Amino acid sequence: MAENVGPHDDPELLARFNTRVASGEQIEAGEWMPAEYRFEALRLIQMHANSEIMGALPEREWIPRAPTLARKMALTAKVQDEVGHAMLLYRVAETLGRSREEMFAELVEGRSRFHNVFHYPAETWADVAIIQVFVDGAAMQTQGALRSCSYAPYARVLKRICYEEDFHIQLGLDVWRALAEGTPRQRAMLQDALNRWWTPIIHFFGMPDRISPHSEKMLAWRIKVKSNEELRQQFLRRFVPIILEYGLDVPDPALRMVEPEQRYVYTEPDWEELKRVGRNNGPKSAERLALRQAFYRQHAWVRDAVAHGAAA
Repeated sequence: MAENVGPHDDPELLARFNTRVASGEQIEAGEWMPAEYRFEALRLIQMHANSEIMGALPEREWIPRAPTLARKMALTAKVQDEVGHAMLLYRVAETLGRSREEMFAELVEGRSRFHNVFHYPAETWADVAIIQVFVDGAAMQTQGALRSCSYAPYARVLKRICYEEDFHIQLGLDVWRALAEGTPRQRAMLQDALNRWWTPIIHFFGMPDRISPHSEKMLAWRIKVKSNEELRQQFLRRFVPIILEYGLDVPDPALRMVEPEQRYVYTEPDWEELKRVGRNNGPKSAERLALRQAFYRQHAWVRDAVAHGAAA
């Protein structure tokens, strides 16, 4: 994403803006905002949009192989929802000054980022359950908090997205239960998928706050509402009990709850892996970007037809 930070915001406007945000007001599209606020909000929303559209790909691979017609139809509907979320989010990002065409070109050319979890393979049907319960569950912790963020168009669109994501988690829990209560082979497949996804899910919330370069300013402006670690702990409190309820093993043997603080202690993951994957160097990054690029070229005629129709 191109740098867009202006160092010379009007001091009076900046002070008024800071007072408004600190008092809980939200900022509407078209209102004055500091260049750095615009840059950080756009960076966040563009990455969210990219992640929704790239996140459709791992589950899309399983539509033809889902075990029943009902599962295929449900998965198709979910994939459509995720692509729809991306379109809504690109529209919000456009209100901050970049065109959808620019953002999409950056994505398919590998010049912008999408969430770490969508750089990994979905090897078995159990991976679909993990994505729908735990990846969507992790996303709900972040997006649920952002419904009260300071940029009003983003907060509004997240209300609809969260409603649908919550339904996706319920869909995933149905698959999870079927496998967890199934044959020994199905339970083993589910445990294997959980083991492979655990570190990417812990990474999902980002670097520790003490070394995250963006957290302090984004929290001060309420572009983010909770810190990375607050969201990680919120996720663990809600989803570790689901693993234990079904008698599966939490993939981190050092994980334990500190009851007085209602906080989990966990094994520190390899943060270098998160940095590497975030730079589009994950195990599936190149393949998925190539697929998205191929679709983008293949559907150029649709964009041309729409553009000519609008001009006529």
